[in-house]
Amino acid sequence: MATTHYLALEDVSCVLPDGTLLFAHLTETFDDQRRTGLVGRNGSGKTVLARMLAGLQPPSGGRCVRAGSVHYLAQQISTPAPGATVADLAGVQALLAALQRIEAGSTEPADFDTVGERWHIRQQLQHALEQHGLAHLRADTPASRLSGGEVMRVALIGALLSEADFLILDEPSNHLDQPSRQALIEQLAHWPRGLLVISHDRQLLDTLDRIVELSPLGLRSYGGNHAFYAQAKAHEQQNAVAELDRARLDRRREEQALRAQRERQEKRQARGARAGQQANQAKILLDRQKERSDHATGKLLRQQAATRQALAQRVREAAEQVADEAAIHLHAPPTAGVAQRLVAELDGVELPFVPEALRRISLQVRGRQRIGLTGPNGSGKSTLLKVLAGQIQPLAGRCQVITGAVYLDQSLGHLDPDRAVLEQLQQAQRTLDESALRMRLAQLGLDAQKVALPSRLLSGGERLKAALACALYADPPPPLLLLDEPSNHLDLPSLRALETLLTSYQGAMVVASHDPVFLEALGLTDRLEATGKGWRLGAVG
Repeated sequence: MATTHYLALEDVSCVLPDGTLLFAHLTETFDDQRRTGLVGRNGSGKTVLARMLAGLQPPSGGRCVRAGSVHYLAQQISTPAPGATVADLAGVQALLAALQRIEAGSTEPADFDTVGERWHIRQQLQHALEQHGLAHLRADTPASRLSGGEVMRVALIGALLSEADFLILDEPSNHLDQPSRQALIEQLAHWPRGLLVISHDRQLLDTLDRIVELSPLGLRSYGGNHAFYAQAKAHEQQNAVAELDRARLDRRREEQALRAQRERQEKRQARGARAGQQANQAKILLDRQKERSDHATGKLLRQQAATRQALAQRVREAAEQVADEAAIHLHAPPTAGVAQRLVAELDGVELPFVPEALRRISLQVRGRQRIGLTGPNGSGKSTLLKVLAGQIQPLAGRCQVITGAVYLDQSLGHLDPDRAVLEQLQQAQRTLDESALRMRLAQLGLDAQKVALPSRLLSGGERLKAALACALYADPPPPLLLLDEPSNHLDLPSLRALETLLTSYQGAMVVASHDPVFLEALGLTDRLEATGKGWRLGAVG
């Protein structure tokens, strides 16, 4: 069957508002025959490129060609407007409203145009909700009642119901529990049209047909899943490092040869000058001899300069082929508290917006306790964290939390989107000078240009690093960290750095995550699990 729908990049470039070149001269085709994963480091421009492919953002140069309709699902679902419903999140509210008007007797052509052939959309939406384990939701359920994971799942349902010729999904497995991630993989396996997935989720990427990597070198296509890509990438890096080593060795050897050549030339000049003086030659002959010698020396120096330049260029080109895997460095904050100090206590607290079995909880958190918060989407993990953070009031019971606790939600609301990262860090940390703070941000991968931008202009992973810096580098450091899915949006080097940082953090910590590998790396003392019979707290050991 011939390809009928595709997305194409033709010499596409992007220059940011501050003049930074994000990427340049990208040429690639994404067709409906190969389900493709787009990977790359945080800040490489994956989301910007996806928005360009979807027609939501024009390129600075070149052009994007779309043959067919495109549905784009962002990695950060916008906070639902007041009064928004499940139908709004799924993108079918206008369709349902037109259908309802027709059923009530409307003969407006616009309503029939809106509905088209989708007369069963109401039943399709409800069936999809039931298939995705969201049978408790209806089209008119207020979006404000949904958890972060449920919001993403409803948005994914909308994407799958869109009947678009091409789906572009940006980090779709973020916020999803493991059963939901597996369901997503199965649904995408049966998606019959074009698919482009931006992700760091290796489990999801392993189910796709090819991987395309965006890096400072441009776009590189790998004809296989993530495991094939990782193997090919490792082989490429071995070859690139070997070539860099050879280029550096050749440069050192050539430098030695050039020095020896120059020394021989200088000795010949010195011998010629002495011989001329001893032969008592006329001054005019000596001057001509010196002129010839100077000319030969100048020619030699020019040749050697050209050789050095060629060698240096070879080393630079070899170095460019070596991936920038420099470890992201994070400074461990000073001790944040005493081990047995009580930092949070819930006494008979009743949580709102959660299943009946999980509504009541009593919990004590002490100075260096590290609690992993687990459970399915919609079980109340985010609600519990918001109650501890003071953002939601419990229905009943007593909640006491130490002053200075920091909560980072899934949307990173702790970070002001309109202010520069450096400015926000300076407000939180007044002991260190600006150069020290800039260095710490640079060691997180946030360079001088990025720390001066409003944080909303950063990538998801960069915003998370900025939010963590503002929290953990604060003076004084927080005695309690409340983290809701902090590993989302991060590439693998950044994720390893985050694990290292949180492991060295000495305060109390409650972390909600669906990533078992990430939680295992944190050295948890306890796990608090949301089950069908209530909250279950147990020591890890």
